Amino acid sequence: MTILIALSGSLRRDSANTTLLRAACALAPAGVRIVLYEGVGQLPFFNPDSETDPPPIVRELRGLLSAADGVIVASPEYAHGVPGAFKNALDWLVGCAELGSKPVALINTSARALHAQAALADIVTTMGWNVIATASPVIAVANKGFDAARMVADAEVAGPLRAAIEALVLATRTECSP
Repeated sequence: MTILIALSGSLRRDSANTTLLRAACALAPAGVRIVLYEGVGQLPFFNPDSETDPPPIVRELRGLLSAADGVIVASPEYAHGVPGAFKNALDWLVGCAELGSKPVALINTSARALHAQAALADIVTTMGWNVIATASPVIAVANKGFDAARMVADAEVAGPLRAAIEALVLATRTECSP
């Protein structure tokens, strides 16, 4: 079983990013389980003094990601950057050596969100994660009001999302090969 963790950079209840990740969970092929992590908003502010003995919620996130084969990220752009709460979550993961070379898909839900997407790619690459270009499409669903069921049913959304998942799964298998 391939396990992928989905991380949304948005705290909005009806976020297009989170909704797209819910659709990804529904589109997971046989033998693949996608788990949506929903604790980003509950993480405490990153403090380097707590990095070696972090709060339980941070240890839980680190453990979840360490056990995963790959990561799917969808994040909005706020003021040309990554939302603060999501950057905070990533900061808690910077020092985790066990996450090095983790294959990651960076899915962009808005063709206009170029700055945050570039910043996000730079951040996760600096962390040692392996951005899989073929698993990182722009799937323009922002501001369309789609729910997850409609995304799954819409071929223009589901097709590229399914292809991104398959590319990430392939990368996880390649990463594990000698």
